[in-house]
Amino acid sequence: MVNLKTLQPGDEVLLENFLLQHTDTTMFLRSNWREAGLLDEGARFQGTYVAAIADATIVAVAAHYWNNMVVVQAPVYLAEVVQAVIAQSNRVISGIAGPAAQVKATKQILGLANRPTQLNESEILFSLALEDLQIPPALALQQVQCRLPHADELDLLSEWCAAFNVEALGKSATPDLLPACRHEIEARQATARHWVLVAKDTLVAYTAFNARLPDIVQIGGVWTPPALRGKGYAKSVVAGSLLDAKSQGVKRAILFTNRENYAAQAAYRGIGFRPTGEEFGLVIFKE
Repeated sequence: MVNLKTLQPGDEVLLENFLLQHTDTTMFLRSNWREAGLLDEGARFQGTYVAAIADATIVAVAAHYWNNMVVVQAPVYLAEVVQAVIAQSNRVISGIAGPAAQVKATKQILGLANRPTQLNESEILFSLALEDLQIPPALALQQVQCRLPHADELDLLSEWCAAFNVEALGKSATPDLLPACRHEIEARQATARHWVLVAKDTLVAYTAFNARLPDIVQIGGVWTPPALRGKGYAKSVVAGSLLDAKSQGVKRAILFTNRENYAAQAAYRGIGFRPTGEEFGLVIFKE
């Protein structure tokens, strides 16, 4: 017999024991609950979590977060946890993320299969044990430097963030995009979750962690301005961020990228990332 439960403070071990069985596809779920707990008061990283429980063990979970994203890890009872979390959260749905097949099924379950999307992808999931990280020569020889951004660089990084959202996530360049990006960049700055690459005193590339745990990080938001591409800057900025993480005890890194983005795949392979064999689904609906 399966029971549905809205998770509350005190259920953290129960949740983590389940998520650890699906490490590579649950970085958002694991990182978010650790950042913000299981209460849902609408703050950054908070969400409502509904789990299916059989024999006192979680076997499926869906979360609906502060940013209106639905995130799933439900190899069984997908419809039950998804419908329950939407009924409970009282939020609109801006997108869906999780294992690719589950994301596709969730669209059907919620009657959103025909809703227009700005992004609808099954992305290749890559993993890297940081002991196998290959340092690009330019970074090793200190021809470029990777570091945390300075406060006076946040305006430029906000513009880069907006450009990334338009190019990579299919967002429209509306008047509220840049302020939203500034807010996101400031939040990353406050928690030291992002890095820049500097060549001859000029910022040339950017990366961030969109999920972070003590032993594993997930890379997102990698950006090189179009005029500066093809110079290996993306490899160096990602490698530099991972060297920083490794120095703090992180053992592994995860990322996902578009199947058709061959340049990004080559860059990530060039520093040691390899496909896990799984695909990560990401849907963002048009606003």
